[in-house]
Amino acid sequence: MSVFWLALGAFAIGTEAFVIAGLLPAIAADVQISAAAAGQLVTAYALTYAIGSPVLAVMLNNIDRRTVLTLALSVFIVGNLLATVAWDFPVLLASRIVMALGAGLCMPTAIGVSVAVASPERRGRAVALVTSGITVATVIGVPFGNVVGSLLGWRATFAMVALLGLIALAGLAFGLPRGLPRSTANLAERLAVARHRAVLAALVITILWAVGGFTVFTYLAIPLHQQLGFDASGVSLALFAFGSAAAIGNMTGGLMADRIGATSTAALGLAGMASALILQSFVLKYVAPDQAGHLVLLLIFLWGISGWAFYPPQIASIIHINPQASAIALSLNASAMYLGFAIGGATGGLVLSTASPTDLGWVGGTSVAMALAVHLFRSRRERLNPYKIAG
Repeated sequence: MSVFWLALGAFAIGTEAFVIAGLLPAIAADVQISAAAAGQLVTAYALTYAIGSPVLAVMLNNIDRRTVLTLALSVFIVGNLLATVAWDFPVLLASRIVMALGAGLCMPTAIGVSVAVASPERRGRAVALVTSGITVATVIGVPFGNVVGSLLGWRATFAMVALLGLIALAGLAFGLPRGLPRSTANLAERLAVARHRAVLAALVITILWAVGGFTVFTYLAIPLHQQLGFDASGVSLALFAFGSAAAIGNMTGGLMADRIGATSTAALGLAGMASALILQSFVLKYVAPDQAGHLVLLLIFLWGISGWAFYPPQIASIIHINPQASAIALSLNASAMYLGFAIGGATGGLVLSTASPTDLGWVGGTSVAMALAVHLFRSRRERLNPYKIAG
């Protein structure tokens, strides 16, 4: 039962991390800043997560996991509550940083705890249940949070997330045992893995993939509003389409990786994502708005499927580099993903400031195409000269 509360915490974190895309226009209007400036709420969150997660994991390595989870969720809840009363942009930015510190500490700890509390034959399912909290958040939490924000104001969405976090915290307080294993890697071990060229190549691919996705996703509501005339319900529909596609893509990517191999599946996912993003810009620029709406929704759906079909084989390839160091490498990959999200948020803001919302797809698609190029180069090199960390 404690794994359920871990999954609920992940659901709250996933909802908060992705719902901001739909709320961005309302936040920008309310605190009287540009959409590009509001997008830096995403950059600040993702950059704090990328840096804070491994640093906090090392700093709190010797503290009971139950205590760490309680601290992490409490900080996350406080950040959301601060957002509900934020009176200006600096305070709202600070609240996002606080949320990210809590989230960045909570997620890897929750995954580790799920393994510790489950029996050996159920550990895979326990991890899957916790991580499914993020997936379900993209399908249900994000569109619902956007509807709540449109009806009651964007601050209500943060209040909703805080409530979800509080329920998860209460469940863990009563359902999680003390004395759980403390197996977080130290800083030297993390650096040793990060220096290996196979891991570095994988991290570069993850960063470029994440940059491409969040260059567009962060500001997705802007072209939907301005170019296509979507209202709040239309944006919620687009977010639901993306979340549903991401869930389908995540499952499909895992199945395809087993059937045709991780390398081919990841390449197909990156190629499909790059194409969908580039075509999105093309449709927004050159197709009449009354016809473009359905095409853009279709491309968002294809982007979600292909983009998240890339992720399971990418994880599988990272584990394959050296299974003994996989936990550390996957932790670094999570930080790389959020670093990419941060760069994507900043890049999208730059595009909005210097060009047009319709140009976001070109830029995002180019970044994903670069990820594909690195992936193909890395795959070719590994075929010619296989290597592992231990070697």
